[in-house]
Amino acid sequence: MIPDYLLQIIEELELAGYEAWIVGGSVRDLLMKRPVTDWDLTTNARPEQVCDIFADAVYENNFGTVIVKVREGEETVATVEVTTYRSEQGYADRRHPDQVRFEDSLDKDLARRDFTVNALALRLVKPPLANKAHHKVIEIDDEAYELADYFGGEQDIRQRVLRAVGEPADRFKEDALRMMRAVRFLAQLDFKLEPKTERAIAKMPGAIKFIASERIHDELVKIFASVNPYAGVMKLADLGLMQYIIPELMVAEGVKQNGHHIYDVFTHSVMALKHCPNKTYQVRIAALLHDIGKPKTKKIIDGAATFYNHEYVGAKMTERILTRLKFSADDVKQIVNLVRNHMFYYMVDEVTAASVRRLIAKTGRENLQDLIDLRIADRLGSGTPKAMPYKLRHLQYMFDKVASDPVSVKMLKFNGTDLMEVLKIAPGPKIGAILDCLLAEVLENPELNDYEKLKARAEFFNTLELEALRKQAKELIEERREEDDRSLKKAHKVA
Repeated sequence: MIPDYLLQIIEELELAGYEAWIVGGSVRDLLMKRPVTDWDLTTNARPEQVCDIFADAVYENNFGTVIVKVREGEETVATVEVTTYRSEQGYADRRHPDQVRFEDSLDKDLARRDFTVNALALRLVKPPLANKAHHKVIEIDDEAYELADYFGGEQDIRQRVLRAVGEPADRFKEDALRMMRAVRFLAQLDFKLEPKTERAIAKMPGAIKFIASERIHDELVKIFASVNPYAGVMKLADLGLMQYIIPELMVAEGVKQNGHHIYDVFTHSVMALKHCPNKTYQVRIAALLHDIGKPKTKKIIDGAATFYNHEYVGAKMTERILTRLKFSADDVKQIVNLVRNHMFYYMVDEVTAASVRRLIAKTGRENLQDLIDLRIADRLGSGTPKAMPYKLRHLQYMFDKVASDPVSVKMLKFNGTDLMEVLKIAPGPKIGAILDCLLAEVLENPELNDYEKLKARAEFFNTLELEALRKQAKELIEERREEDDRSLKKAHKVA
């Protein structure tokens, strides 16, 4: 659905005597029936003329892009980039054009764009439609629109092909990041590269070295957050781009493993990414990099390959990689933590609630599910058919058991310190006896878990002989604990 405010901006430009078109990825996504998040317009109006039409528009660049604000009362609810038709010449920095020339025709503007599927323009039909080559009428949401398609973008969308506009090598020389954008679109849209476009990238992957790390970071995040990050990473590797982005990963090619692994370290890493059940880009990156330290730690002992402490070496390498690629401090902390702890030891018969609490303290409660998802990715990436073995289900059960702690005096809003202060009781078994009695009552009636109510009940219990009451309370508490434990075990399918 094209928003009304966008159509209003177009209408105001047209009423002033100018052309105005929806352009770029938004048109592509409309034709593919995908959600549109960013809307861009192009026009033959010069930037100063756009600013004259929209009083609070902002123009602070040399590329003809004016920011038009959409307001509701005093509040800005959206912004739209309105860019003058332009052509570009020279890209000495491999990013920005040395010269920008404002144009009068739409086709010249579309010719500067990266891929045919992004070189499409759309506007409401204003009958009669001029009989122009490369223009046609299409219907979207029961409205007739004029589609301008000079480079076959509509057909490429139907065939799910990503093709550069014009000569591919020229497009990538203009901006080398377009090579990564091509891979990102493959991962996001499930497209295939047109052969000539693919050959052009494969001939010049080293040009990515001239691109700022911040821009590479943004494309990487989009690849890892896409519907098929595995395809994106494999294409980066196949085209030679990964050698300049994360060369440490490519060192893992051909590094053989043994034991339960059927793949070399590189293949295992990308297969772990492929099978990662977690859709956040941070956990997916951890899945790809979790064994990045193995090539550096490999030793052959008694004829078998070992990788002792590879998780710690890998954590340090991951920190350097992510810092180099300008990931945020929070992302670095989370991903490094997962890589460092992915080898956590867990045997059902040996692990206690206390040891699980120590693991929680070490990794952070907020990272527990991510850590399990990484372990599942690691197993499936090894060629292991069982993603969720019994011991991982048991671990999730223990996490829930410890995390929820459903029957503990810790849940009381009147604690041992309160008892000693209010009732002037010295430390000793009497405090535990009263707390057990309070907990038993709260389990029966959660509304009693109130400071004043518990204080009153504590004062009452302090006047009684507590041993009989305490025995009865403990029986109730244990019964509730067993009920909760049975529910958790059933939920996680553990005995």
